[in-house]
Amino acid sequence: MNSPEAGSTAVCVDFGSTFTKAALVDLEQGRIVAAASHPTTLPTALPDGEVVGDVLDAYDACLAALADRDPRARDAEVLACSSTGGGLRIAVVGNEELVTAEAGRRVALSSGGKVVAVRAVSRGDDLADLGEPDVVLLTGGTDGGNAEPLLAAARGIVEGGWRGPVVVAGNVEAQTDVAAVLGGLPVVLADNVVPRIGVLAPDSARAAIREMFLAHVIGGKHLSSRVAADGHEFTSLVRGATPDVVLTGVELLARGLGPEAPGAGDVVVVDVGGATTDVHSVVELDPEDASLARDVVAQTPVTRTVEGDLGMRWSAVSTVEEAGLPELAAAASRRHDDPGFLPADDPEHEAEERDADEAIARAAIALALRRHAGRSKVVVSPEGRVVERTGKDLREVDLLVGSGGVLRHGTDGVVRRVLAPSTGAHVEGGWQLPRSPRVVVDRDYVLAAAGLLVAEHPVAAHRLVQRLATAATE
Repeated sequence: MNSPEAGSTAVCVDFGSTFTKAALVDLEQGRIVAAASHPTTLPTALPDGEVVGDVLDAYDACLAALADRDPRARDAEVLACSSTGGGLRIAVVGNEELVTAEAGRRVALSSGGKVVAVRAVSRGDDLADLGEPDVVLLTGGTDGGNAEPLLAAARGIVEGGWRGPVVVAGNVEAQTDVAAVLGGLPVVLADNVVPRIGVLAPDSARAAIREMFLAHVIGGKHLSSRVAADGHEFTSLVRGATPDVVLTGVELLARGLGPEAPGAGDVVVVDVGGATTDVHSVVELDPEDASLARDVVAQTPVTRTVEGDLGMRWSAVSTVEEAGLPELAAAASRRHDDPGFLPADDPEHEAEERDADEAIARAAIALALRRHAGRSKVVVSPEGRVVERTGKDLREVDLLVGSGGVLRHGTDGVVRRVLAPSTGAHVEGGWQLPRSPRVVVDRDYVLAAAGLLVAEHPVAAHRLVQRLATAATE
């Protein structure tokens, strides 16, 4: 591993749906030396048709703030990720609901996308209604198997009127014919996500989706029409979708770079936001668990789930409803109607509003972790009483990382109040949640920065996540 040059720096930027965040990283020390944020500035059409605002307005403001704190920011390398403008929206089309379509859904999530539709051809789903995605992920068939299911799905996509990019990740022996059916559409061929029954192989499809995101989505959303103050263009800055980049950072945190730069072991990261609550996990799977699992599609060590109905603002109402907390209905409605609301905006009731924020976050995190992990239970079979499991077993996880504004900016004890109910003795009902993990908070937002840096600056990226792994337990 090559060490970074002394004094070298990089600016890591996340163009978020609500805020654009930037961090100046000292590459030699592997340390964030300055940070800034600014509300994301999206283009807005005025009544007379004039378009004002540009996503780079927030970038310029962040870069200026960094340069005020550390002049090295003016000449630093810049790497960015983005979830602004709705992020990456993926529709999955598979042959069969429980195998190839489900495999495609899991791959789409791990690629940093929001899954807007899952359609199964064998079920007779309408392929004219794909939920307005940015990219279609097409799956179907095992390698060397019947080619017709994948071809039928391709024909259905074209007949349904889709004219955008397609990633084909089905039966590899049928892909040339599938590409011909898709005609003039932008197409990337990837390895089959289900090369044989019981195997899920996401890596090639993840890379293909990233390629489509950069080539067709970033520029296609027309978020920027100018050059930034430092001469950069938006399309040249962005390296990937933010959730995909964060998951890369989580993989580095868990696995490290090798024996000389080890990782932290099994890791779970839960990020509670305004609209979604995301869970990322990197867990080495026990081969013996495979015989106990009821999942038709195999689990993978690296997993991401996105719960679009669980969140602190836009999804607050559905969160408290799902959690069965009617006493929080009014607080949830207030946050849904005013996503920018902060407890400090109501000084007279600030303490009560802060408690409500924590309660909503606690519910969102608990539900999201349960959905990600699944549960184990005793059932009666012809062989007697046996244990069956669904989902991913997180019980032996070494490190639990919390992320989100409510955890970063809360009062003393917020981590214990919000995260503890989802761990250890607090967990009942067979849920496979962490028993006794170390608990830390990604206060400096290092996972996104590490995910951006690891390809070109692996040593600096590893030092960043090591600071998180060795942080004091919250």
